Amino acid sequence: MDPQTLTELLDVSVLDRLDRIEDLPADELARSSALRKEGYSAEVTAALLTQAQLRKDAVKKLGPFAEDMLFTRDGLAQATRLPVAAHHARRLLGEGEDTGGDNATDDSPDTASTTSAPTIADLGCGIGADSFAFAGMGAQVTAVDADEVTAAIASFNLRHLADAGVEHARAQDVDTADFDALWFDPARRTVGKGTKHGSTARIVDPEDFSPSLSWVIDKAIAAKAAGVKLGPALDHGLIPDEAEAQWVSHLGEVVEVCLYFGAARQRPGRSALVMGDRTLLVHEDDLPDDDEDGVGELGQYLLEPDGAIVRAGLVTALCGPLQAHRVHPKIAYLTTDVAPSGPASAGVSAYEVTDVLPAKIPSLRKALISRGIGSVVIKKRGADIVPDQVRRQLKLPSGDKATLVFTRLGERHVVLLTQPC
Repeated sequence: MDPQTLTELLDVSVLDRLDRIEDLPADELARSSALRKEGYSAEVTAALLTQAQLRKDAVKKLGPFAEDMLFTRDGLAQATRLPVAAHHARRLLGEGEDTGGDNATDDSPDTASTTSAPTIADLGCGIGADSFAFAGMGAQVTAVDADEVTAAIASFNLRHLADAGVEHARAQDVDTADFDALWFDPARRTVGKGTKHGSTARIVDPEDFSPSLSWVIDKAIAAKAAGVKLGPALDHGLIPDEAEAQWVSHLGEVVEVCLYFGAARQRPGRSALVMGDRTLLVHEDDLPDDDEDGVGELGQYLLEPDGAIVRAGLVTALCGPLQAHRVHPKIAYLTTDVAPSGPASAGVSAYEVTDVLPAKIPSLRKALISRGIGSVVIKKRGADIVPDQVRRQLKLPSGDKATLVFTRLGERHVVLLTQPC
């Protein structure tokens, strides 16, 4: 979106039309025609339709707040989910860690009463999701973004929060010395060669982030408290000794890794936080002393660890609590004869193993048909297959549903016939 179109979109009458866009027909072409007949330009019509769709898409991340916000596509893609943003706020404000167990994580920030509100600089604020949580939980927030349109949208989204202000500036140009805490979310996408008009490409080299990762880490180390939000594929070798690196999943999806420094760091090293109906925190201190002792025979249950735990390299931390062991030293599956229970069960998806089948497609098809299996979910680890391609090759008739797991038991490539627990 260009600045001129955003200026027109921010007109009170245009925003009112956006709020009432559901009055128009559901078909997008019909909506476009209706808006043009009402006198809106082609650019504003396109912006209204785009914002209406982005508001719907944003509900997954921001809940009911999405219906009163504006977005850019990239801004929404990089925006923090509200429950995760509330977790960020707790870390920066020193309110403790989600320690796991059976309690659900709070989905919305509550205003905290303090005698002196801590100050947080949100450097690379995007559309303002993290700043929304910081200010909502009692901080005085200065939100900064280098993109003019994005900063203006953040200002709109934070307009109801008196303790949040937005600046259009580069993070590198902000004097960070007087803030109690710093939050960094460096831009990790850019318009790339060969991409379609308006689309972006993921930046591979952290030094090409905006600002660069080395600059961010230097600032974070010097801060009283700091957090750095990054993509979950972060190389472990880039984690500085001064940081706690925490991978986070929300409702089964790995969403980020955050580096915490200073007062926001609770324990050095790697940790994984699983957020959903239940929460679970796993830290590298929980790893067994000898991983090799954790490999054994296939049991009655196959356990698939949450992606955050896998990304953090903490799969075997679940072995003791779940009385489990790995099926292969290089594959992130666990197995046990005991049905998973207790707090650690929040960190796995469990499947009951009903059979071990051959991996060759003709033999596998024959075995499935003989068991009345006609619909399959295909999962894989340690197997070089394309699930959709395998599904087409199987050509199963109608029948019962099962989950197939392509993996390895020792040197054997096998397919585990399972049912979700």
